Amino acid sequence: MAKPNGKFVLHLPIDASENSEVKAGHPVKVLVRDGTNVSTQEVALDAKGNGTAHFGFERRPALLQVVVGPHDASDEELEGLQTVRAEVVARSWGEHAELSYPAIRIAPFYWRWWLHWCREFVIHGRIVCPDGLPAPGAKVCAFDVDAWWWWHSTQQVGCATTDVNGAFEIRFRWCCGWWPWWWWARRHWRVEPSLAKLILPELRTRPGFPPIPLPDPAPDLSLFHALLQNEGALSSGQSQSHPERRALASQTMASKRGTSTAGVFDPALIASLQPALSDRLPAIAEINALHLWPWFPWNPWVDCNPDIVFRATQDCQEKGQVIVDETIWQTRWNVPTNLNVTLVANDRACCVPPHHGCDEGDCVVLTQACSTLVDHIGGNFGAPAAPAGFANPAAVANDGDRPFAGAVTLSGTAECMGKVDYYEFEWSNDNGLTFNAMPSAAAGGFTRSYLDLGPLLFVDVPFSPTPLDGRVVFETLGRYEAGHPPANWGITRLWMFNRDVLMQWLTENNFSDGTYVLRVKGWDFVAGHLQNPRILNNCGDDHGPNRIVLTLDNRFIGASAVDLSGNPLDSHGNRCGAGSVHTCTVEPDTGFLSVRILHDDGSETQVEACGTSAIKDTDWLEIDFWAHDPDGHIAYYTLDATYGVNLDNDLLSLGGTLTPCPVPAPVPVATQVGPGYAAALGQGAASPVWQGGALRLRVKAKAAFPVTCCYQLELRAHKRTIASCDYSLWGQTNLSETSFMIAV
Repeated sequence: MAKPNGKFVLHLPIDASENSEVKAGHPVKVLVRDGTNVSTQEVALDAKGNGTAHFGFERRPALLQVVVGPHDASDEELEGLQTVRAEVVARSWGEHAELSYPAIRIAPFYWRWWLHWCREFVIHGRIVCPDGLPAPGAKVCAFDVDAWWWWHSTQQVGCATTDVNGAFEIRFRWCCGWWPWWWWARRHWRVEPSLAKLILPELRTRPGFPPIPLPDPAPDLSLFHALLQNEGALSSGQSQSHPERRALASQTMASKRGTSTAGVFDPALIASLQPALSDRLPAIAEINALHLWPWFPWNPWVDCNPDIVFRATQDCQEKGQVIVDETIWQTRWNVPTNLNVTLVANDRACCVPPHHGCDEGDCVVLTQACSTLVDHIGGNFGAPAAPAGFANPAAVANDGDRPFAGAVTLSGTAECMGKVDYYEFEWSNDNGLTFNAMPSAAAGGFTRSYLDLGPLLFVDVPFSPTPLDGRVVFETLGRYEAGHPPANWGITRLWMFNRDVLMQWLTENNFSDGTYVLRVKGWDFVAGHLQNPRILNNCGDDHGPNRIVLTLDNRFIGASAVDLSGNPLDSHGNRCGAGSVHTCTVEPDTGFLSVRILHDDGSETQVEACGTSAIKDTDWLEIDFWAHDPDGHIAYYTLDATYGVNLDNDLLSLGGTLTPCPVPAPVPVATQVGPGYAAALGQGAASPVWQGGALRLRVKAKAAFPVTCCYQLELRAHKRTIASCDYSLWGQTNLSETSFMIAV
């Protein structure tokens, strides 16, 4: 044995002779900490399980911490895991420069534990879109999940990047058997809102429970001290027989003094309180699946199988776009060493689009407008013939018969144009009898992205309208690929985002409302000029000319007049635009004619804006108002009374009556009262037209205004129009309000 460097030498015999599994040459690792200095040595045991580690020091050590563990553990793992430990104090050296320490015994408990306390786990998986197509180029990370009460912590165990098939592999080392305090100090806790929403209502409604504080990200044991003290568990008569509860009280006081959480909390103590707390707390069925403390025992520092959730990001549409974000409720508990998963990405993911399989040469199919497929737009192939150009044609629903407005994204089989170099859109408003070239102001550009598998990088490519020979044209995918070598398109460079987009049709201020037919014309580019124009045929069985039918319903926004102060007014003389809640438009139009209280003696009281009125239990409320769209595309209207603090009363749901308004109004009287398009169709409206109009609502006044308070009536009207590809029914809306005081 070579003598270790240093004036002072420590010999540490290792005795694993009690373990029958020991074979000659089996290594163990010995770590010695001298203050902040750490030294390690690997010792090969002999056939009897014995060996010796030797360490040298330049000065006489004051105190040495000795740790013995498996040879493949890192220094950090050795100090954090429940290994065999010893201390060499200064007096052990006496006056000697060499010290042989008593043999450090490795009991069978530790030896067998070491065989599996650190293992390698492998996760094989795929990320796919909801339609099953792969999501390549995504960074997917796996996290171990720990939770207790309403606190939640995650620890990243590994990451990988998905390949062209959306596949990934994550390998990571997982150890168990940590010292509880060491494990706790390396966790960052945060509030899990979904757990707090389950726990708080249960506790706050239980009689005899102490006040429950609002959740805070920093774990606070004072809550549990209060729960146990409340039931007498920490009374003076019991505290001597429950040292863990005395420690809880001590830790609670320390946390209130602001002492560091990691330095104060003992998670083993938290675990020991589980039986007493679980008896005290109400059962919550939803929590059973999580096995959450204190309803269930909790000691994650000895959990030898991690509990895994995933998070994935992709740089396709924007940097770091989250496409998978699993919550604690999606945790895979106690995963095996080999785990196979399929993760379904959200709608923000970019997935490899399917090939259209067009082999017949120059052709194109216009497949969708915004997110609506052509077979769901009236008048197009595979869709009902009428109403032409409307999405969801003839659907008896508030979102049935939807026209388009604003920027309409037009998509088709962009990869099927073969040898076409450029293409342009033409439009017709006489059902295709005559066509016109798309004006430059209406031909909007867009951006496509492709994934380069070499550097694993998403590349954005703008496709803008190009003026050539007096035309407004777009470059085809085929021409772009030919002009950007190498010729590895479809192999290591894959079009991802917006591959099939062909144009943004900018309709607002460029096209009148009505039904249009659009088609694509192809051009060759020869000697610097556009040549050989031809209308591209549909791909597939239908070889007729390509086309798409769409109906537009844009709206004009602008004041009809101004008041003496220069404020904008709508067509009825009411404030609109800046400084008001009302939009300066009649598409749709909303407003109040009158609000009045009808008394049982036949008299009535007009309720004026900012006025005060009194009501009795026998009174009725009558509101004349209008929700109108001259284009006939109302989706629905709402009428609410808001009051007090965050209170809202839906006046249309109070069992009153809705009728056409019988008095003159600035808009036509409603023929069908709705209040939604689906109801109006059932009342006789003819698809796709329902204008709404002037209406009267009559309800019990006390039902509308239950307490003395200031009330505000809020009247909203929503159109069915898909405005700039917004499907929310909030693309074209209007709002009118009036407020007053009601005394009950």
